[in-house]
Amino acid sequence: MPVEQEYLTKEKFEELEKELKSLKTVRRKEIAEALEYAKSLGDLSENQEYQEARDSQAILEDRINRLEIILKSAKIISTQSANFVAIGSVITVQKDSDQERKSYTMVGSEEADARNGKVSTRSPIGLAAMGKAKGDTFSFDTPNGKMSYKIIDIK
Repeated sequence: MPVEQEYLTKEKFEELEKELKSLKTVRRKEIAEALEYAKSLGDLSENQEYQEARDSQAILEDRINRLEIILKSAKIISTQSANFVAIGSVITVQKDSDQERKSYTMVGSEEADARNGKVSTRSPIGLAAMGKAKGDTFSFDTPNGKMSYKIIDIK
């Protein structure tokens, strides 16, 4: 299966690198110690501490693998042209149905945070807005029906 390109800001890339380093050093050691302690308690088949430590170890290794894949496939976002919507753009949009304007930053899926206005380029609104220019309109389907927006500004 081909690895999808992950788009990250320099700050997010560094944050993920730091997390990976911490997981590989500090967290792995903590879980190894928990496993050793749990083994010392005896019968592993009925040992809840051992099962929990094994589960934690599996979750940790999955996260480490995911971070390694993301970091290997990452493309760092640089400053973008303000002529069209691209990763890293801050767009101001207005719904066709009202006058309220909202601003969103277009980011890769690892940085998406809708509450803070960071929209993944893989989300419905992100996919619909990508490549559009100031003044363009775009629409996409939601569970509540079709949504239409106009791009007011791109930074």
